[in-house]
Amino acid sequence: MSRPIGFDTFFVIMDAARTLRDARRRAGLTQRALATRTGIPQPAIARIERGTVVPRVDTLDRLLAGCGEELGIERRPGLGIDRTSIRALLRLTPAQRIHVATREGRNLERLERSASA
Repeated sequence: MSRPIGFDTFFVIMDAARTLRDARRRAGLTQRALATRTGIPQPAIARIERGTVVPRVDTLDRLLAGCGEELGIERRPGLGIDRTSIRALLRLTPAQRIHVATREGRNLERLERSASA
């Protein structure tokens, strides 16, 4: 299943540059040394680190391996959550939120009583 290009994708693209730069620095390597280790030209590494070029996944993985690190996949918290109700509650004043919480608490008490009857 493919995901449409949107904010999340843009965030990941911007992270590729930072991820590579930080990994290279942690490894104590210059761009030239990383180029020698990986066979990827130094100017290409510079363009990736500046964010002017988005590397293919296999290229980024190869560069990270040259730094002694590996590319991993992590699920981002909150993806796929419908935030409509959350946004509606956040538009309320604190007093209105208390009123809603009190009303919902009463509804839960009624539900609990009817379930135990």
